[in-house]
Amino acid sequence: MLPPVLLFDRPWQLPVPPGTIWMSLVATAVLCTAAGYPVYFRLLALVGATNLLLVTFLLPVTSLLLGALLLGEAVTPASAAGMALIGFGLAAIDGRLVSRLALRSG
Repeated sequence: MLPPVLLFDRPWQLPVPPGTIWMSLVATAVLCTAAGYPVYFRLLALVGATNLLLVTFLLPVTSLLLGALLLGEAVTPASAAGMALIGFGLAAIDGRLVSRLALRSG
């Protein structure tokens, strides 16, 4: 990405970001990325790929809810419908709901 950035953005012409921006960048890199991957791979070893995938699908839902609760962002009907679709998808992938329905009907 460096060549297009140098060609189009010309970062040498932009003002230097303040220290708080640099600290936020470092915190994001260290806390969210460097600390997140060991947790992710530990979960993979403990619960398996399918269950870990279920948790991964919850990231957009968590982001939407935290944005609404902490930042006052609006949850639109389309967002709520998307969260419902994610919920139905998780139930289908998990298989427990389907097996319970099959036991009741059969």
